[in-house]
Amino acid sequence: MVHKRLRVWLSRKKDIPLIIEATGTIISSSIVDIRPMTTNTVKTIHIKDGQEVKEGELLFTLDDRNDRANYEKLKALADDSQKQYLRAKELVTKNFISKAGLETSLANAKSAQAAARSAEVQLSYDSIRSPIAGRAGIINVFPGSPVQASNVVTTATSSATSSVGSMATITQLDPINVQFVVPEKDILLLMEGKQADTPLKVKVSVGNDATAVYEGEVLVIDNQVDTSIAAVRVRAQIPNEKMTLLPGQFARVSLNANTFKDAIAVPSEAIVISPKGRLVYVVDKDDKVQSKPIKVIYEYQGTSIISGIESGSRIVVEGKQNLRPGSKIREAKKQATASVPAKAATPTPETK
Repeated sequence: MVHKRLRVWLSRKKDIPLIIEATGTIISSSIVDIRPMTTNTVKTIHIKDGQEVKEGELLFTLDDRNDRANYEKLKALADDSQKQYLRAKELVTKNFISKAGLETSLANAKSAQAAARSAEVQLSYDSIRSPIAGRAGIINVFPGSPVQASNVVTTATSSATSSVGSMATITQLDPINVQFVVPEKDILLLMEGKQADTPLKVKVSVGNDATAVYEGEVLVIDNQVDTSIAAVRVRAQIPNEKMTLLPGQFARVSLNANTFKDAIAVPSEAIVISPKGRLVYVVDKDDKVQSKPIKVIYEYQGTSIISGIESGSRIVVEGKQNLRPGSKIREAKKQATASVPAKAATPTPETK
């Protein structure tokens, strides 16, 4: 009996990328809440809501009259103490004062200079500058608003109530990061890929827009597994020149974690599950089929990477339900060498 119209797959060896798909969240690569270091009143706001700022750019000026006066007083005392010390050095050479007097003068000069430096630091707190380059968020204070030390700012909300927050938040948007998790069972493959010379690559799409794909690379793989979800956190960085991505957005991530070298991939529907394990029907030169036991190393979206057959083997894909070893078949249509999808994902454990 000849089984007709059976679809056959011609297997070939090739490098197959291992793609792990995950969901994650867009996060800023650097974000800073701007809070006061001193209790004071806002004098001037130098930026606007949503403005791009540079590192070191002046954001807010607080009322510095008291701090400036204190600094100038202590600076004058420090300068005078230094002059007294220099005068004492001249006098000690003429034996007009003792060396003990000189040492006392030196100590007074150093103490006065330290006090002046401390006052200078306190004065610097009245000029609040951006520690990073990025975009300012909504400004929560106004000229005349009181601010408190210990990282507390009282701001007015839309409901006219008070809440504790920051004066503003500076967020770096370009480049931007995406954070996601990889299941514990894939960590070994992920770490093996990380040890390669080239960095791990990712492709990211956001929301429902699958047409805009952002390409980047993995920055870090966390050093421990989160036992609550049996997964490890991974952080990657992607470019965001157009500033279209914002922290908090939902992201879909494709991570190129590894590559199977010289792998044989077949359609998953070609695999038969028998009491003795998994097998495929291989077609010989006389168009007769023989069953070959195989191991499934990797499976994703209808494609399986297997071992147990040779490259160039013809595998029965459709119409295998009634086949027996030695059955003769006729292909539905002769195929050229089929290409294996470039996309792949999380491997399944080897099947014995």
